[in-house]
Amino acid sequence: MISFDNTEIAFKSKSNEELGRAFYLFKLMGNNKLVDLGKVFLLGALKVHLPIKWLVRQTIYRQFCGGVDISDCQKTVHRLSEYDIGSLLNYSAEGKKSELHFQRAAKEVEATIREANSNPDVPFCVFKLSGMARFKLLKALSQKATLSEKEKIEYNAVLGRVNGLCKLANEMDVRIMIDAEESWIQTAIDEIAENMMKTYNKEKPIVYNTVQMYRKDRLDYLEKAIDIAKTIGFFIGVKLVRGAYMEKERSRAKRKGYTSPIQNSKEETDTDFDLALELCIKKNEVVSICAGTHNEKSSLYLVDLMNKYNIDKKDPSIYSSQLLGMSDQISFNLANHGYNVVKFVPYGPVKEVIPYLMRRAEENTSISGQMGRELRLIIEEKKRRSGSGEKS
Repeated sequence: MISFDNTEIAFKSKSNEELGRAFYLFKLMGNNKLVDLGKVFLLGALKVHLPIKWLVRQTIYRQFCGGVDISDCQKTVHRLSEYDIGSLLNYSAEGKKSELHFQRAAKEVEATIREANSNPDVPFCVFKLSGMARFKLLKALSQKATLSEKEKIEYNAVLGRVNGLCKLANEMDVRIMIDAEESWIQTAIDEIAENMMKTYNKEKPIVYNTVQMYRKDRLDYLEKAIDIAKTIGFFIGVKLVRGAYMEKERSRAKRKGYTSPIQNSKEETDTDFDLALELCIKKNEVVSICAGTHNEKSSLYLVDLMNKYNIDKKDPSIYSSQLLGMSDQISFNLANHGYNVVKFVPYGPVKEVIPYLMRRAEENTSISGQMGRELRLIIEEKKRRSGSGEKS
C-alpha cells in the first residue's frame, strides 16, 4: 500500500540542511503578501542591476531549478536517478521575442534531445512553442487571421524549427513534449502538435501534446484527439495537467467580456482530470500519458487504474510527473513502489529563469492547501529525524 505520509521515503534524498532550507522557503511562499512584495523587489532590483542573483540562486532557484545549463544539471539528474526517478530537462528562459532568441532556444532543446539520447535517466524533453515563435503570431494563427506575406515566412520558419526538433527526437528515439500555454494561443499549438504526432508517432509515441484539464473543453478535445489517432493510425502522446494560467485566463475573460474557458470550481477540474486519466488508461493501446500532478488523490487513482486494467508498473507508456522541489512525497513514494516517475527539471541562467520562478511562487500560493501540506510533511520529517538521532 502506497502512503504519501511516509516522510522518510519522501525526503530521503535531502540532508538536514536542505530540509531546513525548504522549510523556510515554503513558509515564506505560503504568505501571499510576501510573494507579491518579493516579486516587485526582485524585478525592480534586476531593472536597476542590483547584485541580487546570488540571493535568488541560494533560495528559490536552488529549490526549483537544476542548474544554469545541462552540464550543471547533472548532479540533480544523478541524485534523482539514485531513487529511480527520471529527469525532464526544460530550458526555462522565457519572454523572448526575436528570431535570434528563437533559434537559440531551438538549439538548447536540440541539446536536451541529444542528452536524453545518451542518458537513460532523462526519458523526456520538453519545449514551449512560445519559445520558438512570437506570441502574437500564435495568437493570430489561433484566431484564424489572414497572415501577411511576412508572417507566412515567419510561420514557415517556426514550423521548420518544430519539425526539426521532432524529427531529431524521432531519429534518436527520444520522447518530446510540447507544453500547453494560454487558451488564446493554444489552438495553434494543438494543431502543430497534432501534425507532428501524425508525422512521427506512426510506430510509437514520440511527440506529446499537453492538455490542461482546468479548461471546460479539454475532456471533449482529448476524446476527439484519441478518436482521430485511432482512425488515422498513429499513437497519441499526452501530458495531462490541471493547468498553470488560471488567474490570468479568468482576468482576461472578464476584461474582454467573454465567458471564461476555466472550470467553475476546483472540484470540476479534479473530476475532469480523473476522467481524462481513465480515458487514457482505457485506450492504452493507442495512448501514452505522463500524468503531471501534485494531487495525491489523482496519483493514487492512476495506480488504481493501472491495477484495474492489468498494466505493469514499469509500462513505458505511463509516467507520473511532479516539479523539482515540490511534492516529493508523491514522486519518491511512487518510485519506491516501482512506478515510472519523472521530475520536471527547469534550468537556465538565473536572470533568464526568474519569470518561471515567479510563476512558480504565485501558483503555489494559489494552490489550496499546497503550502500547508508541504510544510506539515517537512515538519514531520524534521521531528522524525530528531527523534531517531539522524545527523545527515
